[in-house]
Order: sequence, then C-alpha cells, then structure tokens
Amino acid sequence: LHRVDRRQRQMCIRDRLQIALDNLSSDQAISDAKKAEKYLDVIEVGTILLASEGKNAIIKLKEAFPNKIIVADGKIADAGSVFGKMFFESGADYTTVICAAETSTLKQTIEIGKKIGNKDVQVEMTSHFTWEQVNEWKEAGLNQVVWHRSRDAQKDGAKWDDKNIQTVKRLAEMGFKVTVTGGVEKDDIKLFKGIPIYIFIAGRTIRDAQNPELAAKELKDEISKYWN
Repeated sequence: LHRVDRRQRQMCIRDRLQIALDNLSSDQAISDAKKAEKYLDVIEVGTILLASEGKNAIIKLKEAFPNKIIVADGKIADAGSVFGKMFFESGADYTTVICAAETSTLKQTIEIGKKIGNKDVQVEMTSHFTWEQVNEWKEAGLNQVVWHRSRDAQKDGAKWDDKNIQTVKRLAEMGFKVTVTGGVEKDDIKLFKGIPIYIFIAGRTIRDAQNPELAAKELKDEISKYWN
C-alpha cells in the first residue's frame, strides 16, 4: 500500500526528468541509470533496448528501480492490446504508441492499460501528423503525448525552432500532458518556459557525460527554475 501511495505522489510532480536508455543490454542500461539515479524520476526502456532484449529488459529495469516510473518506449504501430498487455504486465507504467498508428490501435492500448491497472499511454509524435489525428486521440481518451525531435534529424542538423515550440504549446493548450525529447540539453530547457511541460527526456546528454550524476542534477535544477 505504501508503495502505491508513493508512486501516486511521485506521478503528480512537475519537475520530472526521464532518462532514455537506448542501450543494447539491460545490464549496461541499469549501470548507466544507477550513475544518475538520485536525480531521475522516470526510467525509459528505450526502443533499441526493447528490440535487443524484449520484455525481459522491462522486467529487469523494474526490478532495479522499483520506485521509479518505468516507460516502455515500444512505439506500438499495431496489435495495441497485445503489446500493451506484454509491456504493462512486465512492469511498465507507461508505453508509447507511434503517431502513425490507427486510432483503433491507440484505443486498444489505452483500454488494456486501464484493465491491468493504473497504466497510461503516450503517443510518440514525429513531424508527420495532422491536427485531425490529434483531435481523434483526444476523443479516444489519450492523456499524454511525446514531442520527438528524431535522432536522425539531429544528425542532419535539426534544431529546436519556433515551429517545434509552437506545436508543443498548442498540444499543452489542448490539455495534453506533453513530454519533450530529442537530444535535450540544459540550454534547451528555457526554450519551453511558460509551457506546462510534463516530462523532459535526456538520453545521451546524461549517459555520455563525464559525470552523469552532475549532468542529471544540472538538468533537474534547470527544470526547477521554470516549473515548480
């Protein structure tokens, strides 16, 4: 009972920092997260790690971090009830559905989350979406979206621009809990000032830092400047 209460309190905080663990092994992922654990609120079993080790990665990360929110970044495109059941029963608190998925897939994933327990779904968004889709997600009962600047786009020089910021702002104004991800660094945080960001995700910014704990602390401190 105390664990459930603690998790419910944790899921109400705003200055939430999530680490993306796109490792090839869960052992390395756990090692990386442990280095910054003190300042992390959410642990993400990244898509790459899920492809490498499947649901066992979720099980191992949940065992290693029982009091953290666990996200399975499955980017589900079909078979929502099947993947949702698999991920949630393995210990994930949230899972992601890709924005290109049919609304029926999203609905099935939401429904299985409710059936299993206090589980939630996030739509992982790319630049390829329509606002008509977004309205459909809202009608389907979606609470969370993730605005994602892609890894490959970053390599091609994509930056956080006004279009990104305005899209995030519009999503928040529609009532979604908005997570921001895609090479987020300390200096990026202030760009979203005034928007009720739900979660900031950092992966390599923390994992590849010379001092991962310090990197996580600096991100958390920067978030706390603008979101109390």
